Amino acid sequence: MATFLYKLGRFAFRRRRFVALIWVALLAVAGVGAATAASPAADSFSIPGTEAQRAFDLLDQRYPGTNADGATARVVFRAPEGESMADPANKAAVERTVHALQSGSSQVDRVADPYTAKALSKDGRTAYAQVSYKVTGFELSDASKDALEDAAKDGRDAGLRVETGGNALQAIPETGATEVIGIAISAVVLVITFGALIAAGLPLLTALIGVGIGVSTITALSSTLDLSSTTSTLATMIGLAVGIDYALFIVSRYRAEVAEGREREEAAGRAVGTAGSAVVFAGLTVVIALVGLTVVNIPMLTKMGLAAAGTVVIAVLIALTLIPALLGFAGARALPRKAGKRGMSSEAGVAGEAHGRDAAGERPNMGTRWARFVLRRPIAVLLTAVIGLGAVAIPATSLELGLPDDGSQPTDTTQRKAYDLLSDGFGPGFNGPLMLVVDGRDAHAGQSVKSAAARVAKEVRGLDDVAVVTPPTFNKAGDTAMLNVVPKSKPSSVETEDLVHDIRSTADGIAQDTGARTLVTGTTAMNVDVSQKLNDALVPYLALVVGLAFLLLMVVFRSVLVPLKAALGFLLSVVAALGAVVAVFQWGWLSEVFGVEQTGPIMSMMPIFMVGVVFGLAMDYEVFLVTRMREAFVHGERPGEAVVTGFRHGARVVTAAAVIMISVFAGFIGSSDSMIKMIGFGLAIAVFFDAFLVRMAVVPAVLALLGRSAWWLPRWLQKLLPNVDVEGEGLRTQLAGSADGPDAGAAREPARV
Repeated sequence: MATFLYKLGRFAFRRRRFVALIWVALLAVAGVGAATAASPAADSFSIPGTEAQRAFDLLDQRYPGTNADGATARVVFRAPEGESMADPANKAAVERTVHALQSGSSQVDRVADPYTAKALSKDGRTAYAQVSYKVTGFELSDASKDALEDAAKDGRDAGLRVETGGNALQAIPETGATEVIGIAISAVVLVITFGALIAAGLPLLTALIGVGIGVSTITALSSTLDLSSTTSTLATMIGLAVGIDYALFIVSRYRAEVAEGREREEAAGRAVGTAGSAVVFAGLTVVIALVGLTVVNIPMLTKMGLAAAGTVVIAVLIALTLIPALLGFAGARALPRKAGKRGMSSEAGVAGEAHGRDAAGERPNMGTRWARFVLRRPIAVLLTAVIGLGAVAIPATSLELGLPDDGSQPTDTTQRKAYDLLSDGFGPGFNGPLMLVVDGRDAHAGQSVKSAAARVAKEVRGLDDVAVVTPPTFNKAGDTAMLNVVPKSKPSSVETEDLVHDIRSTADGIAQDTGARTLVTGTTAMNVDVSQKLNDALVPYLALVVGLAFLLLMVVFRSVLVPLKAALGFLLSVVAALGAVVAVFQWGWLSEVFGVEQTGPIMSMMPIFMVGVVFGLAMDYEVFLVTRMREAFVHGERPGEAVVTGFRHGARVVTAAAVIMISVFAGFIGSSDSMIKMIGFGLAIAVFFDAFLVRMAVVPAVLALLGRSAWWLPRWLQKLLPNVDVEGEGLRTQLAGSADGPDAGAAREPARV
């Protein structure tokens, strides 16, 4: 592989105009496709195989025209102190608002008048109008949303407090200025790392091009492939992070090769042949982790994973082709100012020398000093890192899972205000009612759906945490009944989750007696089912992803213990990251610092999401750092010397890459969406733990304790595994053995910069 990538790098350097033109053309085509594409498809959030989804499907069949997946809105009215919603003036204002809602948009299916539906609180001060739409929330037009807001203004003008909640108001989340700040921090880190503006700008430029192509392609294909507007969120997040990092490693290796006296085309070829090999395998681990999300069988998660994986593939291809092409355009401007005078001696701290010595006249860099410190005290460093991560992971033992609702919105939003008004007026469980569907088609002889529904209603009323059970409503065929159950507790509580399980257990007993099955659905029940489905899929997913990556890393490092150490270190960092997420978003520690206005259960997708994404990113640093150690060991250095060499060559660049990735992820903490805020924080803290504690402390300490046995591989496995030559040993042998090879030329003439 190294030989092929070496040739590819030289080709891209020589034919830089052609290569650059291809990427510009791809960006233009993707941009035109995105600009002319139909609007993003609606994300119905279907969860195949769950009881809640089967109930939704049954409702669509038995109650045609009800559109169970349609968007809903609740317009909540609150009378001033001392007044009642039954007062003539207030009642007239509500009726005008209801009329405006009915006539405001053609997408409105029906509006339930509060007085007809008896949707008034016991104290008489709160009422709500239920608005049902023919389309999902993502399909609602701006005109429909404007009409909803205008109707609320009419009520406010009459002196009422009016707030609006429901999924009709869902929109593409905004990240705010913090994402831009994250990119700005990345630029500063790159400038400090390279000491040249052009070299610092290349990773940013290529990452933005890659993300632009990826996100534009997703937008262009959204209608064809049924991709929702949220699919590109993860692609943007991951694409920026890995795009900058992969380019950073190629540019850094290129500068190191030039520092050793090679001409620029040869340096570009060797950079792509060596660091490029690590980029390929690091990218493969990320792709495996993201594509593996398909095993969860949640369409939204699958689409996000595949879209992000596609963006990672683009980032790898850009690093291997566009980066060497742009280095050709940049010329000496991609190098430090003193490169021509001192042979790039300022890069000696990164490049090092072939036999593990510090460059002549150069003091050992920070990476060298740190590696030697760890080698002197491996047990102390290992115990400190492991105990520290273990302490951070403690909150993960109280992890509670759920999905965000209007109760997790910022307190200044109308959705949150409507949520609080309904909780105060009708009880906490009113914001998350359960829907029971009684199917009587297969009822036993002598049993009717009416009797079965009556029994269900009676027994459910007797369960703990039940506030209200509505009378059943029947379909036209008379074989299906629908009931609503209002819990006493809020939707995201453990008590409501237990109630869902209790109702299902009760329904199973009734089904055995009557033959009429009862299904529990609704948003709250769907959230419970999603959490259960994700929990059930976590272990198989972890086994699949870690197993495939373990095999891949055995091929890369030709070792058994190094991949095992990498996997165990990842588990340590991801559990610690989950502990930090629980502490901030569930317990409320430092919540004001991170803008968390409402604590509550952790998003159900967070554990499996972090396992997938963090594993792929963690393996990036493992590959980039340890391949340098493997390279030094193959060249004859002792195990301890190889660790020092790996850190001298790679610690500075890996540190810069980690800071950049943390900055990019942290930029999403400023999002208005609680889910994206949590994802941004979780990924940022996970990268911090993995890069600076696991890869920089645990890895060298374990390698120091293992010594030569770290690189042990059974002979039978050596013959079985392919030799992909990630460290470029075969490439060096080939070049050194060629009388007319590039090395000879490099030795005869100075670097042309």
